Amino acid sequence: MKNFDSIMKRVNSVLLVFIIAVFASQCFAQSSSKTASEKSAQSRQYIELMSSIYEFVQQNYVDEVDPTVLYKGALKGMLEALNDPYTLYLDQTASRSLNDTMKGQFGGVGLSISKAVESNPDKPAYVEVVSPVEDTPGFRAGILAGDLIISVNGVDTSTLTMEEVLDMLRGKVGESVDLVIRRGKTMEFPVTLVRAIIEVPTVKYGMIEGTKIGYLKLIEFNPHTAERTQEALDSFKKANAAGLVLDLRFNPGGLITSAGDVADKFIDNGPIVSTKSRLSYENSVIVASAKKTTVRNLPVVVLINKGSASASEILSGALKDNHLAYLVGQRTYGKGSVQQVLPLSSTDGIKITVARYYTPSDVNIDKIGIPPDREVLFPVLSEEGEKQYLELQKSDEISKHVDGKSNFTEKQISDYAKTLKKKYSEIDEASLRKLIRNEVNRTKGTMLYDLDYDVQLNEAISILQKENFSNLMKNTKTLKELQDLAVLEEEKK
Repeated sequence: MKNFDSIMKRVNSVLLVFIIAVFASQCFAQSSSKTASEKSAQSRQYIELMSSIYEFVQQNYVDEVDPTVLYKGALKGMLEALNDPYTLYLDQTASRSLNDTMKGQFGGVGLSISKAVESNPDKPAYVEVVSPVEDTPGFRAGILAGDLIISVNGVDTSTLTMEEVLDMLRGKVGESVDLVIRRGKTMEFPVTLVRAIIEVPTVKYGMIEGTKIGYLKLIEFNPHTAERTQEALDSFKKANAAGLVLDLRFNPGGLITSAGDVADKFIDNGPIVSTKSRLSYENSVIVASAKKTTVRNLPVVVLINKGSASASEILSGALKDNHLAYLVGQRTYGKGSVQQVLPLSSTDGIKITVARYYTPSDVNIDKIGIPPDREVLFPVLSEEGEKQYLELQKSDEISKHVDGKSNFTEKQISDYAKTLKKKYSEIDEASLRKLIRNEVNRTKGTMLYDLDYDVQLNEAISILQKENFSNLMKNTKTLKELQDLAVLEEEKK
């Protein structure tokens, strides 16, 4: 009897596999269906097929399977199949991370990260730093946008999901996290960060010493950004500012509505940003109102770099398309999509791309970015310079020299840089001074600006003080005009 039962179980198993195979072939055979009713029927068939496979695995897999494992695996696989790094399953860890961010503070190292969906031996999907958050352990350690995090606490990040990496970066305040950073093609160095309370920052501002130029740094867009921005603009007005530098470098984005509210302070009519989707309720346009405009006839230079993403690109794109600001720096990151978070339970959810946003000239910059009107780049180290930089980082020479000497003067910083230059001849003195200054200020907080090192800011100041700003703006092109020119150039090839 036992043999008969065993045989029947095998027969039933084989029969179920056969039924699933036939059912699947029918589903795939309808893949060319186009009508709504046919697509709906096909969706139901797929759901039934997935349910059958779920039950088959539960009953026949060699080991007992936790239903939660199959549930999470199915959702992860489904969303990863879309090949969109911003559409993903949020497990308990990721949901907690999102809640921490919404609350405005959490224990972490202060790095905004991204990760490619696909990974293979030829191109491992290491975690990429989108932007370091200012005044955080990651920022003070000198980690830059575009750096790759090769490993966290000895674990290869190409083998981890972005949520797993976030979980390792965030956690108990005061505990250390060991990273290996890759910069460029070959430059790799270890960094140990100590978790701290990371507060979601928004605005820093002040007049640039010795000038009539206001400096406004938007760190991230949250519900308070527009209000804080207005406080800055009011202070510049009282100081009779003759120009404004709006710094969006390393700004990873945030709320679209917040970016729209800030843009409205400069733009008095027309669209600021529009979102387009196949969902009618996700199609919208944020339009400027003259009643909200508080900045008029003030020359504005916007600083951007590859750490400027999402909402910061909305603001810079809106100002560029309206010929209200001159962009200096390097091409932005290129995130032109809108996500919605959908809770599935009290502990998990999904984040899904529901729309793409478009600048006033009707351009989507996703995976393209926004080019500056004037490209200004920081000096690039030579191959030998990279080796010396690594040697200097690993030696802890600077930290040992300045330990307990937080009252270092600029002359002492300059003198010490000259001393280091004798040993590290391929690193320019400005970069050496910057490294020393960062270490000196480690316990005091980041300077508002660094005119000694910041070539992009210096260029912005020079433009506002020495060049004919009106003529510059007349020669700038909207993103649509630049896109059309690029198409023409491609057609000529």
